[in-house]
Amino acid sequence: MAFPTEAGLQLLLYPLNSNIVVRTACCSVGIALPVYSTFKAIERKDRDEQKKLLVYWAAFGAFSVAEAFTDKILSWVPMYYHVKFAFLVWLQLPSFNGAGQLYSNHLRPFLLRHQDRLDHLTEVVNGMMKNNFEIHLITYPFHRFCCKAKFIIAHEGEFQLAKLIFLKTLASVRQTIHPADSPANGAFQGQSRQIKDSQSLEDEEEEEDDDV
Repeated sequence: MAFPTEAGLQLLLYPLNSNIVVRTACCSVGIALPVYSTFKAIERKDRDEQKKLLVYWAAFGAFSVAEAFTDKILSWVPMYYHVKFAFLVWLQLPSFNGAGQLYSNHLRPFLLRHQDRLDHLTEVVNGMMKNNFEIHLITYPFHRFCCKAKFIIAHEGEFQLAKLIFLKTLASVRQTIHPADSPANGAFQGQSRQIKDSQSLEDEEEEEDDDV
């Protein structure tokens, strides 16, 4: 078992290695393992472990916010993701208690110093999100109706043409299925009936003349 472990560490910490392996390791150590540890702490109802994980998530969240603004620059620094991996391990190891040190020495004093402003900012942001959500719920059906109406008006000519083609196609299909119902066929049958009636009248007149 020593050889696979040594090979894995060499692959991870090799300076010329691709960043994909190191970034995957950072994601696993920094997010995946703490998520599972949080799940276990919640299920076991371990208050001490929950507090420890809350401190870690606060420290990790502060680090993620700082990284979001500096990642484009720091990603060009050699061995950046290796240093990040070591930092995430330092945050979680009980022997170092890095998350607790970061929270107690830096994050907590900063938040206490700016707590009033942060509370006001949080209320403003929550109010804006709530108002925008309610306005969206109210105006969304009307917005959809307006969009449909604009689409119908813009393509009114195409709709009329499609309707005309459909009606002509339907009429041709009806004539094909029921040819006796067509006007031309009706007119032809009317003319044949008139010819038959005239012939029958002529025959009756000839019979009367013969009788006389």
